[in-house]
Amino acid sequence: RRLRRAGSALAIAAAGISAMSGELAAAAAAEGAAAAQVAGRGDIADGEAETLQGPPALTPVADLVRRSLKRTHDMFVGNHAMARPEDPSATELLLRVKMHDEYEHVRNVPEQASDETLGVKPFLHTPALADDATREATPNAITRMLTDASGASGRAPQPIGLDGAGAAPGPVVPMEAIKPPSGDPSTTVQVALRTNRHEIPKPVWHPPWKLMRVLSGHEGWVRTVAVDPTNEWFASSGNDRLIKIWDLASGTLKLSLTGHVSTVRGLAISDRHPYLFSCSEDCEVKCWDLEQNMVIRNYHGHLSGVYCISLHPTLNILATGGRDSAVRIWDMRTKMGIFVFGGHTNAVCDIASQAAEPQFISGSMDRMVRLWDLAAGKCSVTLTNHKKSVRALALHPNEYTFVSCSSDNNKVWKCPRGAFERNISGHGGSIVNTCAIKEDRDGSSILAAGTDNGYLHFWDWRSGYKYQSMQAIPQPGSLSAENGIFDMKFDQSQSRLITAECDKTVKIYREDPNATPETHPMDWKAPRMNAAQRY
Repeated sequence: RRLRRAGSALAIAAAGISAMSGELAAAAAAEGAAAAQVAGRGDIADGEAETLQGPPALTPVADLVRRSLKRTHDMFVGNHAMARPEDPSATELLLRVKMHDEYEHVRNVPEQASDETLGVKPFLHTPALADDATREATPNAITRMLTDASGASGRAPQPIGLDGAGAAPGPVVPMEAIKPPSGDPSTTVQVALRTNRHEIPKPVWHPPWKLMRVLSGHEGWVRTVAVDPTNEWFASSGNDRLIKIWDLASGTLKLSLTGHVSTVRGLAISDRHPYLFSCSEDCEVKCWDLEQNMVIRNYHGHLSGVYCISLHPTLNILATGGRDSAVRIWDMRTKMGIFVFGGHTNAVCDIASQAAEPQFISGSMDRMVRLWDLAAGKCSVTLTNHKKSVRALALHPNEYTFVSCSSDNNKVWKCPRGAFERNISGHGGSIVNTCAIKEDRDGSSILAAGTDNGYLHFWDWRSGYKYQSMQAIPQPGSLSAENGIFDMKFDQSQSRLITAECDKTVKIYREDPNATPETHPMDWKAPRMNAAQRY
């Protein structure tokens, strides 16, 4: 059965193949007839029909390209790599022009040897050498090109000897100076004077500071201190809401004032009135009469906690700033607000005041320092150089400058327009809460700063050299992390530094009287100049 089925299948396949071959033969015959008919109707000159045999021959692409380009490729295919023959005169002229442009200003060099120099330095006089030295002393091709390019006047410099007669012996030959006509701008070379480099000032030696006294009495963090203008006492306050008056000489507690209901963040003592001003996180600004030891004025207007306060040195006005991002100017006597300066977008951390313009300077958590114009009642300059919040400002007592301290850099600015002068760095990126500037007797200055990690840093003002860093030790009963420094003030004699610290104490520092440059030498090396910074 299987063989029968296979045989029948083969018979059917053979029949199908024969049918397909018959169809293909018929189609081929029809195509041949059609082609012959088309060829017979073609445009043949002799009228004879040609039978098409197979596909037509393909023309190479290169031939088609050459035909379309009108045989351009065939014309230049043989010499495209051949170099153009050089023209010696053109090459010499090109070199002469280049040499003239590059070295014309140094062609007329001064004499390198003369009779006077030979009298002082006889070793410059060398005996006559052989022909090789004479040929070496002859002006070379470059000198001749420069001479030819100087003009058509025909004044070619000739090599002269030490006596002016012939070629000077030795490899260095002084050339005869060609004096260009006066007033001709084409032959006058103007050389710009080199600008003086910024001198890197060498730091002045300062004695190191050491801890002198620790005052305990507060029951919370001490946030602010202020020194009396008579230098007899100072005030401190903080989280315990008490304003304490201390004797500066003995360090004994004289008085405690109560009145605020929240943390006291700023104190200011007037040098013309017996008044003490305080600002607190309870949105209050109070004026204390130190003769009666009571509050006599309240300044209302802040919408949130008040963080800083500053008194004008000559006018009866005070400025406050706080968490509401506003700087408010108050009349000390009438309790009325004079200005409300807006512009900061975050809490105002510190305010500095001076008699000259700008009379008030504020630093904020929005990384900006603003200079305020009291006459116009608006901000005159906004300084945006800082990358971190500005929490501390200090005015130099003698220079017309101020410093703004931040965790990125301490920047020195020139008044009145706030021109940037230089950076003072070295505090390691820690948060600077407070700073102060001291003027020494020899004319030098120091910058002191207190950081949030408990370090006191001291810099030489002019050079920016940090000559001391010391870490405060937390007092017993405080956490090891409670060593931040929140505020600092120099006393009126600038011999003592008073700090308000996180360990609920007030510390007094002074310079070491036994320190000398030999016992505490400076480890200072002049830094390399950088184009991006002054020094």
